[in-house]
Amino acid sequence: MIADYQLDRVIQDQAKSFARKDPGTPRSINLFKYLYLNQVIIISGVRRCGKTTLLRQIASHFKAYHYLNLADIRLHGLSDLTASLLLLEKRDPGIRILFLDEIQNLPGCEDTIRQLHDSGYKIFCTSSQTGSNISHSDKPKGEWVTIILHPFSFVEYLAWHAIDKSTASENQVAVLSHLDRYLEEGGFPEYTRMWDTDHIRSIYEEILYRDCIARWNIRDVSGFIRMAGFLLTNIGTKVHYRSLASMLGMKSPMTVRDYIHILADTHLITEVHRYDPSLKKQYGTGKKIYAVDIGMRNQVAFRVSGDHQKLLENLVLVELKRRGFDVYYHFSAKECDFVIIENGQVNALYQVCSELTDLNREREYGGLQEAMNQYGLDWGIVITLNQEGTVRVPEGVIQIVPVWKWLLYIEEK
Repeated sequence: MIADYQLDRVIQDQAKSFARKDPGTPRSINLFKYLYLNQVIIISGVRRCGKTTLLRQIASHFKAYHYLNLADIRLHGLSDLTASLLLLEKRDPGIRILFLDEIQNLPGCEDTIRQLHDSGYKIFCTSSQTGSNISHSDKPKGEWVTIILHPFSFVEYLAWHAIDKSTASENQVAVLSHLDRYLEEGGFPEYTRMWDTDHIRSIYEEILYRDCIARWNIRDVSGFIRMAGFLLTNIGTKVHYRSLASMLGMKSPMTVRDYIHILADTHLITEVHRYDPSLKKQYGTGKKIYAVDIGMRNQVAFRVSGDHQKLLENLVLVELKRRGFDVYYHFSAKECDFVIIENGQVNALYQVCSELTDLNREREYGGLQEAMNQYGLDWGIVITLNQEGTVRVPEGVIQIVPVWKWLLYIEEK
C-alpha cells in the first residue's frame, strides 16, 4: 500500500520527467490518425523500442494531460488506478487526456480504463506485451486500437543520421554505407545513439528475465534461455516443437510451444506460418521464427556463415510487419519466403536473396514462380542487396529490387 503523500510525490516526479523527455526522432506513423479517435490507443512493442518517446510525441499535441508510469519501482505497491487518478484530478481538475505507460505492470486495470474511457477520458497506453490486460479483456470490439511499434525502420534510422528519404538517390553512397551498418546494428534507438554492445545485451536480458521468466514464473530458466538463443541464432529456419524439444533436452513439445508464445508475447520474436487454406496443414507444418531486431540478434546469437542472407530476410520480414501486412511463407515442392494476405486473398509474393547467381537463380525464381502459379498472381518480387531488373517468366513478371530502394520507396507493381 502506498501512502497518498508518497504517491503524490511520485506523480509529480513522473510528470516533470515526462515533460522534459527528448521527443526524439519522429516515427513513420501518422499520429494525427489517432489523436482524436474515440477509442483507447495502445502502443505495444518490445522493451526499449521507443514507446514512451512516441507517447511524448503524441502528448506534444495536447496543452494539458495526466501521465502515469506504471513501471516505476516506487509504484510496485499500487493495486489499482483509483488512488492515482483521484490525486491527478485533485492536482489538475478537468483534464481529460490520460497517458498510461507500461500497463502490463498493473494486472486488472482494464476495468478502470474502460470506465474512464466511457466517462469521457481520451486514453493512450503503452505495453511491452501483446497479451496486455486491456487488449485481451472482454471489452466490446472497437473500443481500442493497437499501434505495434518496432525499433527504428531504415527510413527512421537514416533520419536519425540526418538523411531524408527524399534525397536518398543523391546520397546513394551514404545510404548504402548506412544499410551495411543497419544490417549489423539494427534499430533500437538507444543502441543507434550509443552503439554500446553491453547496453543491447542488457535489454535482451531484461526481456528474458523480467518480461518472460519472472512474469510467467518459468522454472526451467536455463532451458528457456537456451531455446531463446537457439531461435535467434537460426532465424528464418523452420522449427517443429517435437524436434526442438528433443534437440534442447526439454520436457515436452508443449513446453517448447509455450516458451515460443511467451517470447512472441514480449515482441522479441515473430512467428511466420506456412500459408495454406487448410488451418490443419497451416499449423501442422513447421513455423519460421524471426527476431524483432537484427542488431540485438547479432549481439546475443551465435554468428554463422551465411548470416548475411538470413539477416536480409529478417529485415524484410520485420519491414513487412511494420507496414501492417499479414505475412506467411509458401512451401510445396519449392519455397517462397513471404506470402502477403489481404482480405483473405494472396496479394503479393516476395523472395529474398542477397545475391542472385548462376548457382541459385533457378531455385529463387522457381519458388516464386510456383507460388505465382498456385495463387494466380502474374508478378512477384525478388529483393536483393543491390541487383535490379525485370525478368519475364511463363507465369508473368519478376521484379528484382535492391533492398534499399524497397525500404525507402516501396517499389512494387
